[in-house]
Amino acid sequence: MSIWATLLIIAIVLGVVWSNIALLKHSAKMDMKNFNQDPIEKARRSLEEKQRAEEDKKD
Repeated sequence: MSIWATLLIIAIVLGVVWSNIALLKHSAKMDMKNFNQDPIEKARRSLEEKQRAEEDKKD
């Protein structure tokens, strides 16, 4: 294998490793409370708010 092919493979591997580390650093700074919300509970709250708004309009 030629030296250029070897250098290219090494550069690609280093690029993948670096990008994965950068992704981990970025995801560590994310706020996790948005991911812990139950979608069913969120939909129920949204429905209740809509029903209250409709009741207020009727009054």
